[in-house]
Amino acid sequence: MQPKPFTIAMIGECMIELQEKADGTISMTFGGDTFNTAAYMARLGEKMGRFVQYVSAVGDDPYSDAMVAFWEAQNVGHDLVLRRPGKRPGLYIIRLDPSGERHFYYWRSDAAVRECFECEGSDALLESLSQFSAIYLSGISLAVLRPKSRERLLARLEAIAKTGTRVFFDCNYRPLLWENPATARALYERMIGISTCVLMTVEELAVLGLEPDADAAAARFAADPKVEVVVKDGAKPCTVISGGKRFTVPAVKVERVVDTTAAGDSFSAAYLLGRTLGLAADEAVRRAHRVAGAVVLYRGAIIPREATPDAFADIV
Repeated sequence: MQPKPFTIAMIGECMIELQEKADGTISMTFGGDTFNTAAYMARLGEKMGRFVQYVSAVGDDPYSDAMVAFWEAQNVGHDLVLRRPGKRPGLYIIRLDPSGERHFYYWRSDAAVRECFECEGSDALLESLSQFSAIYLSGISLAVLRPKSRERLLARLEAIAKTGTRVFFDCNYRPLLWENPATARALYERMIGISTCVLMTVEELAVLGLEPDADAAAARFAADPKVEVVVKDGAKPCTVISGGKRFTVPAVKVERVVDTTAAGDSFSAAYLLGRTLGLAADEAVRRAHRVAGAVVLYRGAIIPREATPDAFADIV
């Protein structure tokens, strides 16, 4: 049997992004962790055709229409996005401190995505996930869902993972989105149990009850060769635990960080695409660092297309 062509479903929430500028004016675009990853993966692999689909729910308002048009412009498919009458997308404002670090302020309590996997059309949506060779989601994807939608999605992912569908999980832990740390930890453990690759920051090891250092990650994951784990540590070397082995890859030095929004999301896009295209893990990390290093030079989640490194020109 021939393997499936690489197609990936990115599950999560895209929001209206308001960016406050230095002069006090505000510009509007769209972003969200898994959508950012979808956009960068589609951009980096654009010669592969449309292989990225976004899985979410939006409303029936003009901002939802504009959001879907934005996805289309990024070559991200939206065939599996539910339209929910009377609902709206979530919204967030980004403020930056002098170092370029982000501070987020959210309005999302009644966003359309929250009941994505229990509303009308969700049965077919869940069923359709089996057509993809890979699924990507994050801790935020889970956290924003209401408990019933969350459980239905997890049960479906557990079922299709058994049939060979690869599951990629970015921990992306936001404590304010979770009911309590115990719930988050239990669901993260379930996700790790079915994942092919897990991406996290060193700080996010605490969600699993581990010390926030690469040694703790190696001790936890080296015994499980089925899962590949990438632990990012800011400007320090990135640690990869793969096939029971551990190695580190230095980060790319960036002289002047403008905005760290989507740095981790773009890293995930490049790393996972690189591994899918057959690169060794250390080389995939190097190319992912290159992409993330370009993203932090610009404001906003999605940087200009011409500023995005063509990191896979030699193999795509």
